Amino acid sequence: MKRVMTVGGSDCSGGAGIQADIKTFSALGVYGTSVLTAITAQNSYGVQAKHEVPVELVEAQIESIMSEASDKGIAVDYAKTGMLYSSAMIEMVAKQLKKHKIPFVLDPVMKAGSGGLLLEDDALNTLIELLIPICEIVTPNVPEASFISGLEIRNKEDAKEAAVKIHKMGASAVIIKGGHLEQETAAGKATDLIYDGDFGEISNEYIKPKKGKIVHGAGCSFSAALTAELAKGKNLRDAALAAKKFVHDAISGGEELSNLIVVNQVHGLRKDADRYFVLENVKEAVRMLKRTKKIENIIPEVGTNIGMAIEGAESEHDVAAVDGRIVPTKEGIHTGCIDFGVSNHVARMILAMMKQDKEKRSAINIKYSPKIIDACKESEMRISPFERGKEPLGEKTMEWGVREAIRKLSLDGKALPKEKVEFLPDVIFDLGAVGKEPMVRIFGNTAVEVAGKVKRITESLE
Repeated sequence: MKRVMTVGGSDCSGGAGIQADIKTFSALGVYGTSVLTAITAQNSYGVQAKHEVPVELVEAQIESIMSEASDKGIAVDYAKTGMLYSSAMIEMVAKQLKKHKIPFVLDPVMKAGSGGLLLEDDALNTLIELLIPICEIVTPNVPEASFISGLEIRNKEDAKEAAVKIHKMGASAVIIKGGHLEQETAAGKATDLIYDGDFGEISNEYIKPKKGKIVHGAGCSFSAALTAELAKGKNLRDAALAAKKFVHDAISGGEELSNLIVVNQVHGLRKDADRYFVLENVKEAVRMLKRTKKIENIIPEVGTNIGMAIEGAESEHDVAAVDGRIVPTKEGIHTGCIDFGVSNHVARMILAMMKQDKEKRSAINIKYSPKIIDACKESEMRISPFERGKEPLGEKTMEWGVREAIRKLSLDGKALPKEKVEFLPDVIFDLGAVGKEPMVRIFGNTAVEVAGKVKRITESLE
């Protein structure tokens, strides 16, 4: 495992600084060490207090890490710097990085995302003179790049001019993060400019925070992710692309805290783990259905499908189901493979219900009959119908049908507060329409739970 080192300040809120770096390193599979340069008291309202760690203690931390070589004889493969508050601190850190010949990413932290200066006024020149000439990459945002270069940056051309000027100061490469460029964000993009003698760009969707919210921890997470990817051997552009995607995912899965959106560095890991869990859950549910006696008696003419969505699902590609549906044969029921994005029908059922209750992530469609509805009642499932023939033009059946079924339970059909979701139906059915087969849909939190409900229904029909 590659070993990396972060040299920076502590953010007690956990959103940025050393805490963000260590979480990023862990998420990206590198071993992270940390050198604490300052302690801050900060929250969503700003930085209330800061205290710089004595320079000699910071130096001792670096020496301790560098004297602990790995089995390959390398103490640290790569490093990054964050908050370096004073000129004295910058001088010592530059000396140590040069002494130990550590390649590093320079994140020129000047201000906390929530507000508050993290770099003394007279320390900027020291950073320019001592750290920029020896760094591999410097990663300023637009305001930081403007301070370092002395140029006003209003657009992409200004950013290019600033990047060239910073590169001439000695940095091997410059990445100016584009989240502050209004022309980019207005176009729905967040484009980072790369310059290492040649220009390059990395762009993705700009995630616009909710009104009154600011993103906290993105800059630290980007430089930490870039450090991790470079340590693992990627070239600059590939590493920057991977870091950009990592931060985009971390922002999209961020946690809301007062007026902040704090990036969630483990969002990608949790999402991958959830996809695996969902896939295995649907597989187990299908095995349960295959073992269920007389399951063929409740399969409609169009076939049955069962699916389950990942947490926070947004499209059918976030829903795992049976490819080609479940159909009866002489040898028993037949199922295709189980994968994500293979069933638009069951996905729409689930996504429509998740708008009302995000925990109800699974559903199955089965045949309609009065006996099946009675069996559902015997199992104390909440039941509500909708009339498919009354579906308004331009509406999608399941989105409208779920809202209509909820309305019939005397609720307003809109997204419900947490205390109301207990009144949502477990079963929604319709009697069909011209060319449309009557259908029952059963919902639950997991596919295994739904398969268990189906088993109880078939047992009641015996």
